[in-house]
Amino acid sequence: MDINFVSRTDIKNSKKSSSKYKPLLDAVKKLESGGKALEVSFEDEKELNSMRNVVYGYNRDAGENIKSSKHPDKNVVFFYKKEEEE
Repeated sequence: MDINFVSRTDIKNSKKSSSKYKPLLDAVKKLESGGKALEVSFEDEKELNSMRNVVYGYNRDAGENIKSSKHPDKNVVFFYKKEEEE
């Protein structure tokens, strides 16, 4: 058995790209700064948290600034790309 230490940057987790949230991730990549927002429905808070985790993970990896806002009365969340500040 060979055991080696490797940098965390060498490890890519491909689960996100093959998960049920792949369509969300693909749509988030198309968001434009100051443009339209994505409206995504969810069934419960657990699903909402999972969606937000996927999007915020994308923010970290890609250096983006995508925010979310939950509708108070409906099971809907909006994802939007914040306008660049000068």
